[in-house]
Parts: sequence; structure tokens; C-alpha cells
Amino acid sequence: QVQLVESGGGLVQAGGSLRLSCAVSGRTWADYNIGWFRQAPGKEREFVAGIRWNSGNTNYVESTKARFTISRDNTKNTAYLQMTSLKPEDTAVYYCAIRRSLVGSFDYWGQGTQVTVSS
Repeated sequence: QVQLVESGGGLVQAGGSLRLSCAVSGRTWADYNIGWFRQAPGKEREFVAGIRWNSGNTNYVESTKARFTISRDNTKNTAYLQMTSLKPEDTAVYYCAIRRSLVGSFDYWGQGTQVTVSS
């Protein structure tokens, strides 16, 4: 069993920044992917960014690539999503998730953290 706990959400003005954290604990694997997703009201959940834990290789959805940065700290077993130049359309609940494989569905999810960007 793997546990993921997100933190760092909140209310920020447009143009501001936030850093989300995803603390990973439990019985993880030798290597895995962490993904950040978001779900805005009335919309489907969408992938935002992902990172392969050991290599640090990253991938992003095109719409956030220039403004968001995913990273991880091996010593803290924590992944981060640094968000800059935030826009009202970035308002959503942000989730982190983990999977063992390079592709496919994610195995475990966090509870989510709310990000609200005011105009």
C-alpha cells in the first residue's frame, strides 16, 4: 500500500505562484512515476505533469509546460509542482498519483489540494 498526501494549495491572485507537495510513503517500488493531475468544477480530470522517480525524466501537458515545473526530492520522498504565472483557469483540485509502470493507469491517488486563482 502506498500513501500520497498533497499540500500547498490555497488562494492566490492571478500572476502569482504556488508550490504543491506530494509526500510519498508506504511500500513503493524500486522505480515509479509520479503524476500531477487537476480537476476543475464541471470538467474531467486532466494530466498536468509527470516525473520518473529515479531518472528525473519529466513530461508535461502542453498548456502548462512553460509555467509549471515538476521535481522530486529523494531524501524527503516528496514530489513537487511549482506553478508560476497562475491564471484563473488553473483553478482546480490538484491530485498527485503514483504508478509502477512507465505507462498505463495510476495505482494510488492522494486526496487532492484546492488551488484557487482569483482574477
